[in-house]
Amino acid sequence: MKKLISAALAASFACVAFAGCGSSAASSSAAPASAAPAATAAPAATELSGKVTTGGSTSMEKVIGALQEAFMEQNSGVDVTYDPTGSGAGITGAQEGSLDIGLSSRALKDGETGVSATVIALDGIGIIVNNANTVEDLTTDQIAAIATGEVTNWKEVGGPDAEIVMIGREAGSGTRDGFESILKVSDQCKYAQELTATGAVIAAVQANENAIGYASLAALDDSVKALKVNGIDCTEETVKDGSYTVQRPFVFVTKDGAEQTPAVKAFIDFAASADAASLISNAGAVPVA
Repeated sequence: MKKLISAALAASFACVAFAGCGSSAASSSAAPASAAPAATAAPAATELSGKVTTGGSTSMEKVIGALQEAFMEQNSGVDVTYDPTGSGAGITGAQEGSLDIGLSSRALKDGETGVSATVIALDGIGIIVNNANTVEDLTTDQIAAIATGEVTNWKEVGGPDAEIVMIGREAGSGTRDGFESILKVSDQCKYAQELTATGAVIAAVQANENAIGYASLAALDDSVKALKVNGIDCTEETVKDGSYTVQRPFVFVTKDGAEQTPAVKAFIDFAASADAASLISNAGAVPVA
């Protein structure tokens, strides 16, 4: 009897030992398979995050809005802000470092130092009148004469017998600077009203049958009539080919030597790339990429 029990126990120990060896062998052969993917896995992509502060030109509102929306769609961790304060304030903000990107609808002047400009688009400056006005076309000389007060009645340029009301932007506006510089009437214009936004100029011209003003091509709509200048319509095509001469650049202004975050760099690169061309075009400006 004792021999039988001893034999049974021996058999049991043998089975346990055999099972243990089998388990160990299986684990050993499986280990390389589970370790292999970890050795070849690609590192996770770094996502952009943070804030990009922009501000300045009100004429660039539609363009910057389109770029903002598309960029933040692609980079959900980035917040791009825009403060419409005028080109002068945008350049100052970049100089002082309160803005990552200043927005200017004119080129930098000689005295505006410590910053660099990146042209992202071109813009025509439309010469606008009320829809009831019968004038369709003016020369640059006629526009300059109206702006300086040399011509004061619409009948002098083929329109109705009515006093001309000149509407313009405030000092420091990129649109005003572009208009006056191109027509060579800087500091000579006589305005009935000086307004602080492109939309305000359009609204004032819409409300007054005798008014004339200027506004960015990107902001033009059917509420006012854009005149031909020297026989040329203000369109994307005529701005691009240079035949429409009342035009200026849309510019990103950045502080020299300032360390830019990856998000700021990526937004500037995106705005200046061919990928943004259709966005800029749909916003009414002319892409340069």
